[in-house]
Amino acid sequence: MKSQVFFIPGDRNEESKVLSGKMEKLYLALGLDGKIEKDAFVALKIHFGEKGNTGYIRPVWLEKTIYRLQQRTKRAYFTDTNTLYVGLRSNAIDYAQLAGEHGFSLEKTGLPVHIADGLIGEDDEEVPINLKRVKSAKLAAGILHADFLICLSHLTGHMQTGVGAAIKNLGMGCASRAGKLEQHAEVNPRISAKYCKNCAICLDYCPAGAIIQKDGSAVILDDKCIGCGECLVVCKVGAVKMRWGEDSTRLQEKMAEYAFAVWNHFRGKIGFLNVLFKITKDCDCMAKDQPQIVEDIGILASVDPVAIDKASADLAIKRAKKDVFRKGNDVDWMLQLRHGAKIGLGSLEYELIEVG
Repeated sequence: MKSQVFFIPGDRNEESKVLSGKMEKLYLALGLDGKIEKDAFVALKIHFGEKGNTGYIRPVWLEKTIYRLQQRTKRAYFTDTNTLYVGLRSNAIDYAQLAGEHGFSLEKTGLPVHIADGLIGEDDEEVPINLKRVKSAKLAAGILHADFLICLSHLTGHMQTGVGAAIKNLGMGCASRAGKLEQHAEVNPRISAKYCKNCAICLDYCPAGAIIQKDGSAVILDDKCIGCGECLVVCKVGAVKMRWGEDSTRLQEKMAEYAFAVWNHFRGKIGFLNVLFKITKDCDCMAKDQPQIVEDIGILASVDPVAIDKASADLAIKRAKKDVFRKGNDVDWMLQLRHGAKIGLGSLEYELIEVG
């Protein structure tokens, strides 16, 4: 049976009230609103955007959805988790302040921000799943203890997974720092001495202290590397390369299994909205204004994370008339979707329903 994916065309240049209304319609299409009981904890999982990034979902687009939620419960909240890499999103205090700078403040939205894995990413709980790659997922306690989860994702490309949307927001985004580390384990980059300028920027940003200078070039120590990709992001000359192949398969399958752990925990009480505005080559962890790789398309909603991501990617590829995700990072992004379908996370078959 095909999964239902609801769709409303749109673009980010429309009035905020118009976009807020579209988001509300899709939220209601999920069928979760009537299930939310008084005083239930409702987590709105979102990426607040790295400092300098401009692609993240704007809080004003969610005003009517927030109003709907507040008629059901006073315990809805925005949430995300700390990053592996060093920066403003690697501890709860700096991250909450950054979220406020991007408009996610109690005063502006009416909802508090809660960084779900604690001050430095250690507040987690293990959820047994016994799948191929992951036996027990380490997930943020501040998400697991919610009663409902609304996953709000901005579709982008991604240097390690090809596509970043609902599955990545769920699997990587709901994991604690230990969970992120487990997913990235064994996906180690390398540094090309031919291109390396030995500027040492990557040494400063490496959270594991896994990079040294040797023979006029930076060198990654495989036994210390955690595979977070921070060096890949900060290198200005393109000297850092990922070792894909089996490593990409491993990472995407682990991410899908982590997503399954979250989805299964909230089964029947979880929904997804994907925003297809300013789709960029890399994710919103990039601290810069990235150019879009395809024109704005609209917003999608579903209770199936595999189906909504497949529909989102299909729409982007159709609009661009080429696989912009594969072209941007040369990664088979379908790996996460195929594995997700295999383990029961969702379906690759979907029915796209346009909402008026």
